[in-house]
Amino acid sequence: MFQIDLVEQCKANDRKAQLALYKQYCDGMFCVAMRFLKNRDDAEDVLQESFIKAFKKIDQFKGEVTFGAWLKRIVINKCIDFLKSQRERLVSLDENYMHVSEDEDWSVEDDVNVEMVKQAIDKLPENYRYVVQLFLVEGYDHGEISQILNISETACRTRLLRGKGSVKKILKKNRYVAGS
Repeated sequence: MFQIDLVEQCKANDRKAQLALYKQYCDGMFCVAMRFLKNRDDAEDVLQESFIKAFKKIDQFKGEVTFGAWLKRIVINKCIDFLKSQRERLVSLDENYMHVSEDEDWSVEDDVNVEMVKQAIDKLPENYRYVVQLFLVEGYDHGEISQILNISETACRTRLLRGKGSVKKILKKNRYVAGS
C-alpha cells in the first residue's frame, strides 16, 4: 500500500492504517529521539507522544514534504520540549547583534570516527548541541533550524559556528584533530 493511501486512511481514523504507519516509522523515529535524549525510556515516551500528536494533527499534513519528514519534525520538537522541561534554569543569549562569518569546513583527521564526533557533540552546551545536531546529524538547514528552535537565522549560524569550534576543541583536546 502506498504511503499517501495510508495517510488518507489515517485521516479517516483507520486504526489499521495508523498501526501500519507506526510500524513503518517507529524504529527510525526512535533513533532520532535517542540521539537527542540518550535515555531509552524517555525516548520511548517521547516517541509515543509524537505519534499521538501526529495522528491527532494528521489533517494538517498536506503532503508538501514526505510523511517521514513531517513526523521527524514532530519527534524533534517533542524531544526539545522534553529536554526544556527537564532543565532547571534557562540561560538566554542575545546573538542577534553578532556578526557571523561562514565557515563550512568540518574536516577532521582521518582517524576520527563518527562515534568520536557524536561524543564531542554530547559535551556541548545545550544551545550549541541542538543546532550542531540538527545541522550535522539530522541534515536541516539554517532556516529550518531557526524555525524548529524559534531563534533567528543569525543566532543559528552563530551557535553552529561556536558549536563547531567547541567540537574541534574537544576533539583536539583528545588529540583527534590536527591544527586549529
